[in-house]
Amino acid sequence: MSSGNMNLTLKIWRQKNVSTAGKMVSYQVTDISPDMSFLEMLDVLNEQLIQKNEEPIAFDHDCREGICGMCSLYINGRPHGPGSGITTCQLHMRSFKDGDTIIIEPWRAKAFPVIKDLVVDRSAFDRIIAKGGFISVNTGSAQDANNLPIPKHDADEAFNSAACIGCGACVAACVNSSAMLFVSAKVSQLSLLPQGQPERKQRALDMVHQMDVEGFGSCSNTGACEAECPKGISIENIARLNREYLIASLTEKEPKKGSGDN
Repeated sequence: MSSGNMNLTLKIWRQKNVSTAGKMVSYQVTDISPDMSFLEMLDVLNEQLIQKNEEPIAFDHDCREGICGMCSLYINGRPHGPGSGITTCQLHMRSFKDGDTIIIEPWRAKAFPVIKDLVVDRSAFDRIIAKGGFISVNTGSAQDANNLPIPKHDADEAFNSAACIGCGACVAACVNSSAMLFVSAKVSQLSLLPQGQPERKQRALDMVHQMDVEGFGSCSNTGACEAECPKGISIENIARLNREYLIASLTEKEPKKGSGDN
């Protein structure tokens, strides 16, 4: 082993498909550089498995720059592993020590069924967005920014909410598997801007309704979602969503039923 490199034991969840029972399987990896990212370390393991004609471990990834939210792993009991404000692809092996045992699991939530190994189906988030996380009114051609005066506080809050990458860490961290932080960020982003006003009330009703249809749990305000969110989305958004939903429920019609409902 090179100086400073590590030997590690990995206990990884293996599951063939959504209808098959899974189990933890142990693997040994050697000579791991502390400068590797966590996903690079898994790449090394998969190369070893392929060389032995064994099935490589399935895990989601795309940009590997902390932008897309695909690399969602539960590592040693924490979404995205040790550290704060990072996704799994931004986690480096220097966060661990030689000889460590690392437990790697998929998100654990009814609404995120396991597809294979460490890959979960997060299309529930897509269906929630399809219920109202957009602007459908015709806004015409782009206007000069000064024609739409927005208070700086509102603009900053909308920008911060828009930073949500939909990785699902909030769901994984929540004892109830609640999606309230995700939904509240998407609702807040639009409710704070002029372009989002025409559909503001119906949006809150429809997106909350779809969240319930998907089987996410209720929010108990423990704050774990905010603590584990790689983008630092504030739970103040949840309070805003509760207000939006209450006002809308008193003045708007029932949520729309459609193909997004299960």
